[in-house]
Amino acid sequence: MIRPRTLVLPGTVHRRLEQHLFPGDGKEAAAVLLCSRTESMGLKLMVRDIILVPYQNCHRTEVSLSWPGDYIDHGLEAAAGEDLSIILLHSHPTGVYGFSPVDDRSDQDVIRSLIMAAPVERGDYEPWHGSAIMIPGGAIKARVYDRAMQAHAVDLVAAYGDELQFYWGEDNEPHHHIMAFGDGMAALLAKLSIAVIGVSGTGSVVAEQLLRMGVGELIVVDYDHVEEKNLNRILNTTLADSIGKSLKVDVFERAAACIRPATKVRAVCSDIGARDAIETVAKADVVFCCADSLEARHICDRIAAAMLQPLFDVGVTIPVRTPARGMVISNVSGRVDYVQPGGSTLGDRGVYTPELLEAEYLKKADPASYVDRVREGYMPGSGQEAPSVICVNMHAASAVVLEFLARAFPFRLDGNTSFARVEYDLASEYRHHVTEKTFTTNSMSLLGVGLRRPLLGLPVLEDLA
Repeated sequence: MIRPRTLVLPGTVHRRLEQHLFPGDGKEAAAVLLCSRTESMGLKLMVRDIILVPYQNCHRTEVSLSWPGDYIDHGLEAAAGEDLSIILLHSHPTGVYGFSPVDDRSDQDVIRSLIMAAPVERGDYEPWHGSAIMIPGGAIKARVYDRAMQAHAVDLVAAYGDELQFYWGEDNEPHHHIMAFGDGMAALLAKLSIAVIGVSGTGSVVAEQLLRMGVGELIVVDYDHVEEKNLNRILNTTLADSIGKSLKVDVFERAAACIRPATKVRAVCSDIGARDAIETVAKADVVFCCADSLEARHICDRIAAAMLQPLFDVGVTIPVRTPARGMVISNVSGRVDYVQPGGSTLGDRGVYTPELLEAEYLKKADPASYVDRVREGYMPGSGQEAPSVICVNMHAASAVVLEFLARAFPFRLDGNTSFARVEYDLASEYRHHVTEKTFTTNSMSLLGVGLRRPLLGLPVLEDLA
């Protein structure tokens, strides 16, 4: 994260709040947001749950609102067990995009009581309770308070659903729509931190596109070094890199410094399953998974859920078959998945399964046993695939980056709802896309929990500390 304070909520939660806060009668309404938080490299608040305050229990007008303290007490009770931050949200139906003097006075009383109720565990402990307002159209402005009751503006409130909505604390009025491919897009991208997991054939192209479009910070994660066989598809690699076994992340960082020095690059030479990689990727606003392994996708799934990050996953395959006339390409296919917080995960969508994860692990840990189990018919996904080439990688990389841009700067004529997954086959010129409703979403207890222990809900990761 490249800013002091951020508040993130799933798009489904954002819609519920908007519907409740603007029932159509032109009067103010209220809700309580319960947020987990991380404070590494900046404060990030993640909405875990909400309490909608019933209209009949409030005194509501077009420009004022009072509501019972019972709901604040309910919030405190719900927050206490997990040490959650509380954000008191109300609507401004008149469209005033800022806090009024009445809001300021109310915060001094109510937020102070919330902070005083918080346990003092250590000298630097801050519960970071605060307040927020929403105006018609869904834009949110928020602030948090420290123990001295000093207000700190939340720099970004982000709602991630079918579209990626960014509301910046510095704006005097919200920008509901920024046109893709223009100056406004470049200005917004410069404020974002994006992680790219895997910077090999497809990932190096994804990272370079994001770099040249002006992303403010790029986190690149890859444990591997350059080999001569990589030179046909990893951008910016040279023969000297293969001879010297240069790290792939170092190659990208070196190239980025020459192409766009303004972009901060965090190069992480680790497997994505390593603790340092997980904690670094957790700081990103958006995650691209361009890894080859199913285990990496599984970890990316869990990071994105825990940190309420939008996740873009891309896969490319060129399977071959051997008919009577010799080996031929069966198809040239690709897949782009967009996973939004609270929606179906890559696991829900069958990108990986426990059986496939087991097969991948066994192939790496015990190749002989893997071959035996494949022969016995126990291991799925054992078919061999021809290596991808740069033109296919570039096609896939452009597809996944365009999917991100369509979400952040909507340009599709029919909207984004129908594009939870996009599949294509270049051999048959086939393209297919499906909606989020196509998949069964299993509740993930990790949603918005941050980096609490055990990390990503996997006790094995604690052994890596």
